[in-house]
Amino acid sequence: MSKKITSIRGMNDILPEQTGLWQWLEAKVGSVLASYGYQEIRMPIVEQTDLFKRSIGEVTDIVEKEMYTFDDRNGDSLTLRPEGTASCVRACEQHGLLYNQTQRLWYTGPMFRYERPQAGRYRQFHQIGVETFGMTGPDIDAEVILLTARLWKALGLTDKVTLELNSLGDSADRARYRDALVAYLKTHFDALDGDSQKRLERSPLRVLDSKDPGTRGVLKDAPQLADYLNDDAVAHFEGLKALLDASGIAYKVNPYLVRGLDYYGKTVFEWVTDALGAQGTVCAGGRYDGLVEQLGGKPTPAVGFAMGVERLILLIEQEKPELSAPVDVYVMAMGDVLASTMVLSEQLRDALPNRAIQLHCGGGSFKSQMKKADRSGAAVALIIGEDELANNSVMVKPLRGQAEQQQVSRDQVASELVTLLADN
Repeated sequence: MSKKITSIRGMNDILPEQTGLWQWLEAKVGSVLASYGYQEIRMPIVEQTDLFKRSIGEVTDIVEKEMYTFDDRNGDSLTLRPEGTASCVRACEQHGLLYNQTQRLWYTGPMFRYERPQAGRYRQFHQIGVETFGMTGPDIDAEVILLTARLWKALGLTDKVTLELNSLGDSADRARYRDALVAYLKTHFDALDGDSQKRLERSPLRVLDSKDPGTRGVLKDAPQLADYLNDDAVAHFEGLKALLDASGIAYKVNPYLVRGLDYYGKTVFEWVTDALGAQGTVCAGGRYDGLVEQLGGKPTPAVGFAMGVERLILLIEQEKPELSAPVDVYVMAMGDVLASTMVLSEQLRDALPNRAIQLHCGGGSFKSQMKKADRSGAAVALIIGEDELANNSVMVKPLRGQAEQQQVSRDQVASELVTLLADN
């Protein structure tokens, strides 16, 4: 026998027993986003490599170590998208969605990074992203945070996540702060962990994100970014906090909060949890006013966020939400009545378009069919044998609860099912 082919490490199948929870999550997210007037956009998963080099930064771990990059048959360098913001900006700029317009957009789909797989972090992972364009004030920053707070409520996760905020100022603020931070950290170089020592010359602000206890101790006396912000950045951040206070959204200002991507400025935020071990961030975002211009467009204010779907699924599984069964009605044919039973199933799908009607296929005894009916999760089984066919009736057998089975005329089956399924 030839060797079986398996999935690539870190790129996982989502099996039928799991997809119900994914669909439930996606429906909740879609409903909340629609209630705020956000529109869905869908981008390709493969982009020109230069898009991510210019947006993320060539001297980042993502570009240097984690991207899936290859040359196509024309010799063009292509990359499986490692994140969605750059792709969304590219699509909006290419199709003229940003010229004298505001946009509220969202997307979902797979992203790709070559990392060591672990719970909640995979090489193919899924994100839900929101991007807004054309609005400069702290009001839109507050809106996207309020949107996520409403989403946690819809998912039953409000008590599991907390909000952290910071302001990164503009590029000039960060440049001044970077110089002061590097000067300070060099005097404590030997106390830094290895990763922070490497980051010191290339991306020193990432040292602030270190979880190493020794480095955290050094950072306690480090210069604070808040002391280097210009007046506009300070006013923007104070405005955001005032709006969140007025809306009753609790938050913590975290002076060490930075983003791993170069294009962020001013507002940055994360929703974090202590229920997933090391993978504590479930939603992260902020303002990136310079990215559109960086990618060839006109200066355009923008703010957005991304959520890791796998991490959300891990959190939701802890809450054990009640999900509806994939099948509502299981239809069984006993004897030479399959054609009539198939016709009835189609009629019921017309009459009950929001219900899942599954017809048993493949034959088998009454006992084996009943086992499959019960395993399907259906609330009701319909049984048609030769006697039922002869008298134009159907045996209706509730599979859940205390209701008794009964014989119903064929033209009354749909209305009987409406009654039986009312609580499902």
